[in-house]
Amino acid sequence: MKISVLAFGLMTATALSSQALADKLDDIIASGTLRCAVVLDFPPMGARDASNNPIGFDVDYCNDLAKALGVTAEIVETPFPERIPALMSGRVDVGVASTSDTLERAKTVGMTVPYFAFEMAVTANDKSGVKSFEDMKGKTVGATAGTFEAIALEKSVKEWGAGEFRPYQTQADVFLALSQGQIDATVSTSTVAQANVKTGKFPGISVVGKAPYDIDYVSLFTNREEYGLINYLNLFINQQVRTGRYAELYKKWVGGDLPSLSVNGVYR
Repeated sequence: MKISVLAFGLMTATALSSQALADKLDDIIASGTLRCAVVLDFPPMGARDASNNPIGFDVDYCNDLAKALGVTAEIVETPFPERIPALMSGRVDVGVASTSDTLERAKTVGMTVPYFAFEMAVTANDKSGVKSFEDMKGKTVGATAGTFEAIALEKSVKEWGAGEFRPYQTQADVFLALSQGQIDATVSTSTVAQANVKTGKFPGISVVGKAPYDIDYVSLFTNREEYGLINYLNLFINQQVRTGRYAELYKKWVGGDLPSLSVNGVYR
């Protein structure tokens, strides 16, 4: 009788221990599905094609992650303000949603090392003579009002003491003005720059170089306490880079020079 009770007790303890050790990574693999929060109104990172299917860098990245895990990817369309709430409410497992790795966000969710970097690029009218950021001095330039790049560019114009800065309501307005020669150049994220040039809607413009403004590093994110999953995600990002898949996706969706994900003295 005592032996039976002891054996039952050991079996129960083992079962409880196994449950305690199970984490989100195990749950995802067991479920057979990886639910990714993806912003689908932010091309080329996330959008929908003519058949309404999700496409973009972040969509492919989620699919790659699901494949590595041996599960099926489920793209959950998530607007920018709903990315973290979608995770906290249990609607998604991971955010693959161009999310800046801020310390404030890290108080709520667990963030990985950067999987993408938004660099600032200079796009110019081909007739302007602007071939670099330095060439913008004394020129008429513009950007979308209120954005990081608009604030930075207007400050640069004031520091130069020459030229003119013009604010616009939307990115489309900026690139239309650029194509029509109303401004000589603009600064935007490299993704926006390349995407607008690729559309062919704004003839006579080219991406001519980088702007010396801060890089916006973005991370994958999941629940803060899920250390096993966060470690796996960090290794996955590492593998994406060293196998060349990161470069392949960047070329496919963005184009231009591949931004480094390393920060001198931190990420290598």
